[in-house]
Amino acid sequence: MALHQYDYIFAVGTIFAFLDAWNIGANDAANSWATSVSSRSIKLWQALILGSIMEFAGAVGVGDSVSETIRTGIVQVDSFVENPPLLMLGMCCAVAGSAIYLSICTKIGLPVSTTHSILGGVLGMGIALIGADDVIWWGGDINSGVVQVFLAWIIAPLLSGVAASLIFLITKYGILLRGNPALKALYTVPFYFLLTSALLTMLIVWKGGSSRIDLGGDEIAGTVIGVGAGISLISAVFLCPWLYRRVILSDWQLQPWHIPLGPLLLRRGDVPPRPAHVKPVRDYYHGHKTMDELQADRSGDVENNNDSNNSEHSTYTPKGESHNTLMSGDGTHSMDRDVINLCGPRPEGVWYSAPVLFWMLKKALLRGLEQDIVSAQKKESKLAGDLEKTHAHSSHYSNEAEYMFSFLQILTACTAAFTHGANDVANAVGPYATIYSIWRSGTLDGAETAVPIWILVFGGAGIAIGIWTYGYHIMSFLGNRLTLHSPSRGFTMELGAAIAVIIATRLKLPVSTTQCITGATVGVGLCNGTWRTINWRMVAWIYMGWIITLPCAGIISGCLVGIIVNAPRWGMPY
Repeated sequence: MALHQYDYIFAVGTIFAFLDAWNIGANDAANSWATSVSSRSIKLWQALILGSIMEFAGAVGVGDSVSETIRTGIVQVDSFVENPPLLMLGMCCAVAGSAIYLSICTKIGLPVSTTHSILGGVLGMGIALIGADDVIWWGGDINSGVVQVFLAWIIAPLLSGVAASLIFLITKYGILLRGNPALKALYTVPFYFLLTSALLTMLIVWKGGSSRIDLGGDEIAGTVIGVGAGISLISAVFLCPWLYRRVILSDWQLQPWHIPLGPLLLRRGDVPPRPAHVKPVRDYYHGHKTMDELQADRSGDVENNNDSNNSEHSTYTPKGESHNTLMSGDGTHSMDRDVINLCGPRPEGVWYSAPVLFWMLKKALLRGLEQDIVSAQKKESKLAGDLEKTHAHSSHYSNEAEYMFSFLQILTACTAAFTHGANDVANAVGPYATIYSIWRSGTLDGAETAVPIWILVFGGAGIAIGIWTYGYHIMSFLGNRLTLHSPSRGFTMELGAAIAVIIATRLKLPVSTTQCITGATVGVGLCNGTWRTINWRMVAWIYMGWIITLPCAGIISGCLVGIIVNAPRWGMPY
């Protein structure tokens, strides 16, 4: 290596690049999965598994193959031509500042833009090393310079909010509020799969895989239409017969592995009587009262009001009882048993004994699977406010109709995770690839060079581990704490966010997935017809996090690099 004397910078950069990737997984996992878990379309352990796989696949499979020295176009690279190791140090401090800031935000449950975090880190180190005059505040277009961060605060929420609202209003008045909504939802399943898969293919081609996929206009159109039509046909042939038997005919014996039978399911005989404790679909509004129920409950008109935590309208668990043993109103076990216990109690003995060490390892790796996200979202806090009242302002729709949208929601979440891994892995490995390139060559010739596959694997693994080990934390702070979630709402939120990213990509507008999903959530919440369905305290908390991201990450990065370069032993040449 050309710069062996700076091995320590490469080593420190490796540590903080991994921490940055870990935080991207832990913090941004909520963008794709908080709505899916909160609406009960998917269980937490399933979301963690799918999220880890899709993020890693996106990062390694179609992750950015070219690393720009400063991918956000924030500082003048030519300023470092005479002293490439200084840029190596600066990028190390930039990724360290981003990682430290994201760690704090993840711990306190503040969802922020990881893209803007690394942008702030680069900005801080640029001001500290070459001065504010060489910082690109306005690069001549909307997609470069520091101004892009401020524009994203308005563009991202507005685009996604409008797109999600339009989709939900069409779904609401065309399906959910009409007679026999489950059957009408079934008829529209192939169309929704066509629309969703076509849009998500567009998202992958234009955004997620733009660095690896090189298609012309006609080729893109053919790919989008072909994939959309193919997925729609598969859903019509295989999924729709299963949904008809399972939901419309209440065939409680059907299982997901029967889906490949397709039309053969229509030849099954009569549905046998259903046991009282078995329900064909989940109760997606379990624990969420309507306004009439809440007013009656709080006025004392409901019998056994003091025992409401045990009623079928509550997700609270009595103290000392596990969520797994929560009973529904008919005396049977609830269908919302999402918590699994893998680690068990801590064994007796000192901390360094083999059984305790093994237990601690399991706890570190598997703790995320043992969380109860839906119940955690109902814990009282200053930010949460009166969640019961906020949720009560939202309408409740047919559970059978909602069930139809749960499959679409999982599809959008998986695609969003794949695309997120493909794009945001560069937030961690972009600066790290620059550090590695300069450390290896000693020059800026590697300012734009192919990123080694091992660096993409390194970043993808960090993101996947972040989701697996701590992704639940941000999810517990989002979801139902913003507004009431259900599969139909969650699907339109995620699709609206995807549409906003697609539009912004084509127009070269700077947006963040965190800001898109937040805007979509607020937009769909307002479709209930009242602003009271939104927890505005939480919205303000999240927006505050967007505003402070750039200066906070920049201050940390700038202070780090400023202290180091002015240390007596560094000797920075001018």
